[in-house]
Amino acid sequence: MRIGILGGTGPAGSALAARLASVGYTCIIGSRSKYRSMEVRDQLIAKWPELADRLECADNPGAASGDLVIIATPWDSAATTAQEYQELLAGKVVVSMANALVRVGHEFQPLVPPRGSVAAHVQAAVPRCRVVAAFHHLPATELGHLGSPIDSDVLICSDDPEATIVVAAIVSKIPGCRPLDAGELSNATAIEAFTAVLLQLNVRYKTRVAPKLTGIRSDPRDAKKDAAKTAAAPAAGGTPS
Repeated sequence: MRIGILGGTGPAGSALAARLASVGYTCIIGSRSKYRSMEVRDQLIAKWPELADRLECADNPGAASGDLVIIATPWDSAATTAQEYQELLAGKVVVSMANALVRVGHEFQPLVPPRGSVAAHVQAAVPRCRVVAAFHHLPATELGHLGSPIDSDVLICSDDPEATIVVAAIVSKIPGCRPLDAGELSNATAIEAFTAVLLQLNVRYKTRVAPKLTGIRSDPRDAKKDAAKTAAAPAAGGTPS
């Protein structure tokens, strides 16, 4: 799979490109300027020469030609960027990872974009795409530490169950990351907003936190099977029909 990253020259996009390349994916680092993309690719290869065969540089249209595309632009340009390349993106899984946040004094505050979340706004802008919300809570710094696992759950939501499975398979290859199906795209509102809480914890405790949920079996598919069995079982004290 070739994964294109629109806006892939920023801290989060370039770190994600390096991390995904390190686990075997070919990543296309996209940018409005191909020369900027070339510069970032060269910087990454200087740090990790072994990634040379799996990192490509391109302008944003070139990145949009990938089999799966991740939008790593600032949140306020995610939907317009997707819409600009909607013909190239049609029918593809498109991952939105942006969080709409603003800093007010010493606090981070979530904003409410059109449609309630950045991911839903992207889906409305490119209705022929299969938009998935994911990667919101992975710190860019930890993504760029390729020798270390990332101890984090990755919450994934989409209105397309098959697209969720595709992204979960990618997440599961990142050492330390556990993909969790967080439901439909409407849940992206809460997922994106929660990033403000994590950033505030980073500032307060001078660390970099990532969410890790308890009570879910290590393979989410097992948890789904358990839930299905529970739903099918008769209520306590009841009589099977």
